[in-house]
Amino acid sequence: MQLRPNQAKNTTPEQQREMENKSGMDFQEKIYAWLLRRSQQRGYTVQFQDVMQTNARLRESQIPVAELRSRTPQELAKILGVDAVLTTSVRTSKPMSDGAAVAVGLIAGAWGATNQANITVNIHESDAGKLLWKYDYVAAGSVFSSSETVVDALMRNASKKFPYTPKS
Repeated sequence: MQLRPNQAKNTTPEQQREMENKSGMDFQEKIYAWLLRRSQQRGYTVQFQDVMQTNARLRESQIPVAELRSRTPQELAKILGVDAVLTTSVRTSKPMSDGAAVAVGLIAGAWGATNQANITVNIHESDAGKLLWKYDYVAAGSVFSSSETVVDALMRNASKKFPYTPKS
């Protein structure tokens, strides 16, 4: 999570980690909910492990959240007891404050993007850790965007290419 200079100056490393963890959990829950809804509509050929079960198994493994990215997909699949692991990487930046964005919008009448999220979604199979699917997406948001609107935009596009859709 990249903060604006003034915001970064007033944020402790602990607060930054807490914001990142909260944001990560929020994205995780929203992506899971999206996959469940879309699975009912499209009849995906796989099932998705409940987020609460995933997080409980990760806690039981005693791997700190900050170290999860350093683990291989095979290690994570074994810990989670799954055939494949879906991982995401979300990098957010907010180049303009909400106040500045509102002022620009009111003065210029143009409501542009005030934050951006670069998102990568990967699916690795559990045995060899082979990358089965990768989807990159850049979402630009306005003052009023939320993680839910970003996830909706991401998944609306990604689900069109999702590999576990039955062939018609």
